[in-house]
Amino acid sequence: MKIILNGAAGRMGRVVSELIHEDPTLELVAGVDPMAGDEAGIATSLDAVDAAADVLVDFSNHEATRALVDYAVARDIPLVIATTGQTPEELALIKDAAERVPVFFASNYSLGVALLAKLAKIAAEFLPNPEVEIVETHHDQKLDAPSGTALTLARVVREAMPGSKIVIGREGLHKRDRGEITVHSLRLGHVTGVHEVIISSGNEMVSLTHTAESRTLFAEGALAAVRFLAGKEPGLYSMEDLVEGASA
Repeated sequence: MKIILNGAAGRMGRVVSELIHEDPTLELVAGVDPMAGDEAGIATSLDAVDAAADVLVDFSNHEATRALVDYAVARDIPLVIATTGQTPEELALIKDAAERVPVFFASNYSLGVALLAKLAKIAAEFLPNPEVEIVETHHDQKLDAPSGTALTLARVVREAMPGSKIVIGREGLHKRDRGEITVHSLRLGHVTGVHEVIISSGNEMVSLTHTAESRTLFAEGALAAVRFLAGKEPGLYSMEDLVEGASA
């Protein structure tokens, strides 16, 4: 499969590039990054890329959303978006693009996190009157808080708790509402990513934790999404679809 990689000069972009070069079934036909400067082999704009490709992969910044979807739709290329922090307007652009081309969009490309989400939902459905707290920890240079993954976990758990609401952080003088799913963010050192979902019934507590040991796992997940999109109809796909497809 031929791949255009947006964000090729970034930390994750370089990891993805290495994995592509190691896989004989994949080919990096173009790398794009506005921060690349004069770096050889990397274009500074998608507009400068006219290579034939089977998929466009993004590991850049949410501000590139419009350029990404315009490029993919104009050329009828499937799109894998591995960037978080999109505004409501940018999320709408992604949804609109998915009506024209296959779009794989996830806040976290870890198969382990996808499993964590499924287990957290089961626990919230199973325990009586669940109270849920989610704690995410990342490196001190991460821009968005809470992480997109933490918000995704909260939304998945909310599906199992009718009438519940997501609350970001806690302060002031008030008791915890029964229907709260509260998300907390920690920013420390060089932590790649830790997500913990704590679910209590009042009489017992379940704690589910996923720890990312290396950024390579996110690159592996994104390339799994690339393979998943092969031959797919237009639509918006997620890690849940990938996991379900693997277990079918």
